[in-house]
Amino acid sequence: MNYIKHLTAFYEKVAQDNTVNPSHISLYLALFQFWNFSRFRNPVSISRDEVMRISKIRSKAIYHKCLKNLHSSGYIDYQPSYNPFQGSQVVMLDFGGELKCSGKKTRMRK
Repeated sequence: MNYIKHLTAFYEKVAQDNTVNPSHISLYLALFQFWNFSRFRNPVSISRDEVMRISKIRSKAIYHKCLKNLHSSGYIDYQPSYNPFQGSQVVMLDFGGELKCSGKKTRMRK
């Protein structure tokens, strides 16, 4: 798994997706950090409280809405656990292979 290629492809995908807002991106990056801590093994077990803390999402309703949106949009595979003693599972999909060179140089705007 190439960390840089994955995040670059993620941001390219997000740039084309008008349904994604900053809360989705923040949540995805928090999930990516959990995946990183587990050495990029899938699935990764998550704790709602920890993911909400890292992503700075304070509302459980927004958290669950964004998680379900990321799942339905193909960014992650979310497998909820209804057991309070067992974490939910998230499969992080690998976008590193989806990176396509457009031949154009893009510049970051200030």
